[in-house]
Amino acid sequence: MSNNMKNVGPILINDGLKKYMMAIFNKMFFALGLSGVTAFLLSAPRIAEKMAGLSMILFLATLGISFYLSSRINKISASKAENLFWAYAILLGAALSPIFALYTKASIVNAFFTAALFFAGMSIYGHTTKRDLTNVGSFAIVGLITMIVTSFINALFLHSSLLELGLSAIFVVIFSALTAYDIQKIRNLYSESHDKETLSKQTTMGAFVLFLDFINLFLQLLRFLGNRSK
Repeated sequence: MSNNMKNVGPILINDGLKKYMMAIFNKMFFALGLSGVTAFLLSAPRIAEKMAGLSMILFLATLGISFYLSSRINKISASKAENLFWAYAILLGAALSPIFALYTKASIVNAFFTAALFFAGMSIYGHTTKRDLTNVGSFAIVGLITMIVTSFINALFLHSSLLELGLSAIFVVIFSALTAYDIQKIRNLYSESHDKETLSKQTTMGAFVLFLDFINLFLQLLRFLGNRSK
C-alpha cells in the first residue's frame, strides 16, 4: 500500500501542476485576445487619433489597476481580480490602438508571431530547466531599469533612431530572459495545499505577469521589425 501511494503521489502533483499552468496560459491568451480585438477595433485613423489624445488617461488607468492588483490580491476575491485583469487588457488594447494605426497589418502579424516564438521557446526553457534563474531575473530587472532610463534620455535629448533600434533589440533579450524567469517562478509557487480561491487568484496573477512579458516583447519586436503605414 505504501509503495502504491508513493507511485501515485508524483502523478497527482504533475497533473495538478499541468492544470495550474494551463489555467494561467488560458487566462493570458484570453487577455491577449481582448487587447488585440480592442486595439484592432479602435485602430481606424480617426478613432486612433482620439485614443492618442487619451493616452495619458489610459496609461494612468492601467497603471492604477496594476498597482491595485499587485497590492490587494490577497484581500480581494478571485472573481474581482479576474475582472480587473480583463479590464486592464481592454484598456491596454485601447492604449495600443494608435500604435496599431502606425504600422502595417503585415508588420503587426509578423511581430506577433515572432514574439509568440520567442515566448514559447523561453517558456519551455523556464519550465523545464533545472537551473535556478533567480540571478538571471535579477540581472534582467536591473537591465530593464537601465534601458528604460536610457530610452527616456534618448527620447528627450538625443533623438537617435539608431540608438532606439539598438535599445529595442536589447529589450527583446531582456523580456525573453524575464519570460523564462517568470515561468520558473510561477511554476515554483504552485502548491496543492492552496484552496480553490487562492489558486484562482494565483493563476490570475501569473497570467498577468506573463501577459505583460508577451506584450512588451511584441511591442519591442514591432518597433525593431515593423514597417510603418504610409
